Amino acid sequence: MERLRYSAAVVCAFLTVLFASSLHSNGGAQASPGVVVALRSTGSPARLYSSTTRVYLFRGLLNVFSLGMDDLAGQLRKAGIAAAVANHTQWRSVADEIVVKYRAGQRGPIILVGHSLGADAVMSTAEYLGQMGVPVSLVVPFDGTSPHAATANVARVLNFYKSESVRISRGRGFHGELTNFYVRDANVNHFNIDKSAALHSIVIRKIRTFGSAVVRPREHRRPSNLVLPAAGPSTNS
Repeated sequence: MERLRYSAAVVCAFLTVLFASSLHSNGGAQASPGVVVALRSTGSPARLYSSTTRVYLFRGLLNVFSLGMDDLAGQLRKAGIAAAVANHTQWRSVADEIVVKYRAGQRGPIILVGHSLGADAVMSTAEYLGQMGVPVSLVVPFDGTSPHAATANVARVLNFYKSESVRISRGRGFHGELTNFYVRDANVNHFNIDKSAALHSIVIRKIRTFGSAVVRPREHRRPSNLVLPAAGPSTNS
Protein backbone atom coordinates (compact mmCIF):
# COMPACT_ATOMS: atom_id res chain seq x y z
CA MET A 1 0.00 0.00 0.00
CA GLU A 2 2.81 2.41 0.88
CA ARG A 3 4.48 1.67 -2.47
CA LEU A 4 1.17 2.34 -4.24
CA ARG A 5 0.82 5.74 -2.55
CA TYR A 6 4.39 6.60 -3.53
CA SER A 7 3.75 5.65 -7.14
CA ALA A 8 0.55 7.72 -7.23
CA ALA A 9 2.38 10.73 -5.79
CA VAL A 10 5.08 10.44 -8.44
CA VAL A 11 2.49 10.26 -11.22
CA CYS A 12 0.61 13.30 -9.86
CA ALA A 13 3.81 15.32 -9.61
CA PHE A 14 4.70 14.41 -13.18
CA LEU A 15 1.27 15.40 -14.49
CA THR A 16 1.40 18.70 -12.57
CA VAL A 17 4.74 19.62 -14.12
CA LEU A 18 3.53 18.57 -17.57
CA PHE A 19 0.32 20.63 -17.26
CA ALA A 20 2.17 23.70 -16.03
CA SER A 21 4.66 23.43 -18.90
CA SER A 22 1.79 23.15 -21.36
CA LEU A 23 0.15 26.32 -20.02
CA HIS A 24 3.42 28.19 -20.16
CA SER A 25 4.16 27.19 -23.74
CA ASN A 26 0.63 27.93 -24.98
CA GLY A 27 0.36 31.30 -23.25
CA GLY A 28 2.41 33.16 -25.84
CA ALA A 29 0.82 31.42 -28.79
CA GLN A 30 -2.67 32.42 -27.71
CA ALA A 31 -1.88 36.08 -27.04
CA SER A 32 -4.23 38.48 -28.83
CA PRO A 33 -4.32 42.25 -29.51
CA GLY A 34 -6.60 42.60 -26.51
CA VAL A 35 -4.24 41.16 -23.93
CA VAL A 36 -4.11 42.31 -20.34
CA VAL A 37 -0.68 42.70 -18.81
CA ALA A 38 0.49 43.32 -15.26
CA LEU A 39 2.90 46.16 -14.58
CA ARG A 40 4.72 45.79 -11.31
CA SER A 41 6.60 48.44 -9.39
CA THR A 42 8.77 47.81 -6.35
CA GLY A 43 6.89 48.03 -3.11
CA SER A 44 3.42 48.24 -4.68
CA PRO A 45 0.88 45.61 -5.75
CA ALA A 46 0.54 44.69 -9.42
CA ARG A 47 -2.05 46.61 -11.42
CA LEU A 48 -3.68 45.29 -14.57
CA TYR A 49 -3.74 47.40 -17.72
CA SER A 50 -5.53 46.63 -20.95
CA SER A 51 -3.38 47.02 -24.07
CA THR A 52 -6.20 46.97 -26.63
CA THR A 53 -6.00 49.62 -29.36
CA ARG A 54 -9.24 51.60 -29.58
CA VAL A 55 -10.32 53.80 -32.48
CA TYR A 56 -13.02 56.46 -32.12
CA LEU A 57 -14.46 57.86 -35.35
CA PHE A 58 -16.65 60.95 -35.71
CA ARG A 59 -19.07 61.81 -38.51
CA GLY A 60 -19.81 65.34 -39.67
CA LEU A 61 -23.05 67.26 -40.17
CA LEU A 62 -26.30 65.35 -39.56
CA ASN A 63 -24.62 61.95 -39.94
CA VAL A 64 -25.25 62.25 -43.69
CA PHE A 65 -21.99 63.35 -45.31
CA SER A 66 -19.50 61.22 -43.39
CA LEU A 67 -20.61 57.64 -43.89
CA GLY A 68 -17.07 56.81 -44.97
CA MET A 69 -16.29 56.77 -41.25
CA ASP A 70 -18.68 53.84 -40.84
CA ASP A 71 -16.99 52.00 -43.70
CA LEU A 72 -13.56 52.62 -42.21
CA ALA A 73 -14.77 51.43 -38.81
CA GLY A 74 -16.06 48.23 -40.39
CA GLN A 75 -12.70 47.57 -42.04
CA LEU A 76 -10.93 48.12 -38.73
CA ARG A 77 -13.23 45.68 -36.94
CA LYS A 78 -12.59 43.06 -39.61
CA ALA A 79 -8.89 43.57 -38.89
CA GLY A 80 -9.55 42.85 -35.21
CA ILE A 81 -9.28 46.47 -34.06
CA ALA A 82 -11.92 47.93 -31.73
CA ALA A 83 -13.70 50.83 -33.45
CA ALA A 84 -16.74 52.95 -32.55
CA VAL A 85 -18.51 55.68 -34.56
CA ALA A 86 -20.33 58.74 -33.20
CA ASN A 87 -21.62 62.09 -34.41
CA HIS A 88 -19.38 65.10 -33.95
CA THR A 89 -21.84 66.60 -31.45
CA GLN A 90 -21.13 63.70 -29.10
CA TRP A 91 -17.40 64.28 -28.80
CA ARG A 92 -17.51 65.44 -25.18
CA SER A 93 -19.43 62.40 -23.93
CA VAL A 94 -17.10 60.12 -25.89
CA ALA A 95 -14.10 61.92 -24.41
CA ASP A 96 -15.47 61.51 -20.88
CA GLU A 97 -15.93 57.79 -21.56
CA ILE A 98 -12.32 57.54 -22.73
CA VAL A 99 -11.14 59.26 -19.54
CA VAL A 100 -13.10 56.82 -17.36
CA LYS A 101 -11.71 53.82 -19.22
CA TYR A 102 -8.16 55.17 -19.09
CA ARG A 103 -8.32 55.71 -15.36
CA ALA A 104 -9.80 52.23 -14.97
CA GLY A 105 -6.72 50.71 -16.58
CA GLN A 106 -7.40 50.69 -20.33
CA ARG A 107 -4.01 51.99 -21.40
CA GLY A 108 -3.92 50.80 -24.99
CA PRO A 109 -3.34 53.25 -27.86
CA ILE A 110 -6.15 55.79 -28.30
CA ILE A 111 -6.81 56.83 -31.90
CA LEU A 112 -9.20 59.56 -33.06
CA VAL A 113 -10.49 59.84 -36.63
CA GLY A 114 -13.06 62.28 -38.00
CA HIS A 115 -14.43 63.92 -41.14
CA SER A 116 -15.49 67.56 -41.67
CA LEU A 117 -17.06 68.74 -38.40
CA GLY A 118 -15.98 65.35 -37.09
CA ALA A 119 -12.40 66.30 -37.94
CA ASP A 120 -12.80 69.43 -35.83
CA ALA A 121 -14.28 67.24 -33.10
CA VAL A 122 -11.26 64.93 -32.92
CA MET A 123 -8.98 67.92 -32.37
CA SER A 124 -11.26 69.18 -29.59
CA THR A 125 -11.38 65.68 -28.11
CA ALA A 126 -7.59 65.41 -28.13
CA GLU A 127 -7.25 68.78 -26.44
CA TYR A 128 -9.76 67.85 -23.75
CA LEU A 129 -8.07 64.50 -23.13
CA GLY A 130 -4.81 66.39 -22.66
CA GLN A 131 -6.42 68.48 -19.95
CA MET A 132 -7.52 65.23 -18.30
CA GLY A 133 -4.02 63.75 -18.48
CA VAL A 134 -4.86 61.18 -21.15
CA PRO A 135 -2.33 60.60 -23.97
CA VAL A 136 -3.49 60.12 -27.56
CA SER A 137 -1.49 57.97 -29.96
CA LEU A 138 -2.87 59.22 -33.27
CA VAL A 139 -5.31 61.84 -34.57
CA VAL A 140 -6.53 61.65 -38.18
CA PRO A 141 -8.69 64.58 -39.39
CA PHE A 142 -10.29 64.23 -42.84
CA ASP A 143 -10.58 67.79 -44.17
CA GLY A 144 -11.90 69.72 -41.19
CA THR A 145 -13.72 73.02 -41.41
CA SER A 146 -11.27 75.16 -39.44
CA PRO A 147 -7.56 75.22 -38.53
CA HIS A 148 -6.34 73.61 -35.31
CA ALA A 149 -3.14 73.15 -33.32
CA ALA A 150 -1.90 69.77 -32.13
CA THR A 151 -1.68 69.51 -28.34
CA ALA A 152 1.17 68.21 -26.20
CA ASN A 153 -0.54 64.93 -25.26
CA VAL A 154 -0.78 63.81 -28.90
CA ALA A 155 1.95 61.65 -30.38
CA ARG A 156 1.03 61.81 -34.08
CA VAL A 157 -1.28 63.77 -36.34
CA LEU A 158 -2.07 62.75 -39.91
CA ASN A 159 -4.20 65.49 -41.47
CA PHE A 160 -5.81 64.86 -44.87
CA TYR A 161 -6.93 68.15 -46.41
CA LYS A 162 -8.16 69.83 -49.58
CA SER A 163 -8.03 73.42 -48.35
CA GLU A 164 -4.88 75.13 -47.08
CA SER A 165 -7.00 76.84 -44.44
CA VAL A 166 -7.40 73.61 -42.46
CA ARG A 167 -3.76 72.65 -42.09
CA ILE A 168 -2.81 71.55 -38.58
CA SER A 169 -0.06 73.46 -36.76
CA ARG A 170 2.13 72.59 -33.81
CA GLY A 171 0.63 73.73 -30.54
CA ARG A 172 2.50 74.61 -27.39
CA GLY A 173 4.40 71.60 -26.06
CA PHE A 174 3.68 69.39 -29.06
CA HIS A 175 6.79 67.38 -29.95
CA GLY A 176 5.21 64.58 -31.92
CA GLU A 177 4.91 63.69 -35.58
CA LEU A 178 2.80 66.06 -37.68
CA THR A 179 1.91 65.31 -41.31
CA ASN A 180 -0.33 67.60 -43.36
CA PHE A 181 -1.22 65.51 -46.39
CA TYR A 182 -2.69 67.42 -49.32
CA VAL A 183 -4.97 65.19 -51.41
CA ARG A 184 -4.26 66.08 -55.03
CA ASP A 185 -6.85 63.84 -56.66
CA ALA A 186 -9.30 66.16 -58.45
CA ASN A 187 -12.07 63.60 -57.99
CA VAL A 188 -11.78 63.87 -54.23
CA ASN A 189 -13.55 66.77 -52.54
CA HIS A 190 -14.69 67.74 -49.08
CA PHE A 191 -17.87 65.67 -49.34
CA ASN A 192 -16.29 62.38 -50.42
CA ILE A 193 -12.77 62.50 -49.00
CA ASP A 194 -13.93 60.34 -46.09
CA LYS A 195 -14.84 57.55 -48.53
CA SER A 196 -11.46 57.40 -50.30
CA ALA A 197 -10.24 53.78 -50.38
CA ALA A 198 -6.66 54.97 -50.82
CA LEU A 199 -6.82 57.13 -47.69
CA HIS A 200 -8.55 54.36 -45.76
CA SER A 201 -5.67 52.05 -46.63
CA ILE A 202 -3.16 54.59 -45.32
CA VAL A 203 -5.04 54.95 -42.04
CA ILE A 204 -5.45 51.21 -41.52
CA ARG A 205 -1.75 50.55 -42.18
CA LYS A 206 -0.83 53.32 -39.78
CA ILE A 207 -3.09 51.97 -37.03
CA ARG A 208 -1.74 48.45 -37.49
CA THR A 209 1.74 49.69 -36.58
CA PHE A 210 0.67 50.33 -33.01
CA GLY A 211 0.00 46.67 -32.23
CA SER A 212 -0.74 45.89 -28.59
CA ALA A 213 1.19 47.86 -26.03
CA VAL A 214 0.52 49.58 -22.75
CA VAL A 215 0.95 53.28 -23.36
CA ARG A 216 2.38 55.81 -20.96
CA PRO A 217 2.25 59.58 -21.62
CA ARG A 218 5.98 59.93 -22.35
CA GLU A 219 5.92 57.07 -24.83
CA HIS A 220 3.44 59.01 -26.93
CA ARG A 221 5.99 61.68 -27.73
CA ARG A 222 8.27 59.43 -29.70
CA PRO A 223 7.78 60.08 -33.44
CA SER A 224 7.53 57.19 -35.88
CA ASN A 225 8.24 56.93 -39.58
CA LEU A 226 5.25 57.32 -41.85
CA VAL A 227 5.44 56.13 -45.44
CA LEU A 228 2.80 57.63 -47.71
CA PRO A 229 2.00 56.37 -51.21
CA ALA A 230 2.31 58.47 -54.35
CA ALA A 231 -1.41 59.30 -54.26
CA GLY A 232 -0.53 62.86 -53.35
CA PRO A 233 2.28 64.97 -51.90
CA SER A 234 2.69 65.28 -48.17
CA THR A 235 4.01 68.20 -46.22
CA ASN A 236 5.51 67.78 -42.77
CA SER A 237 5.20 70.72 -40.45
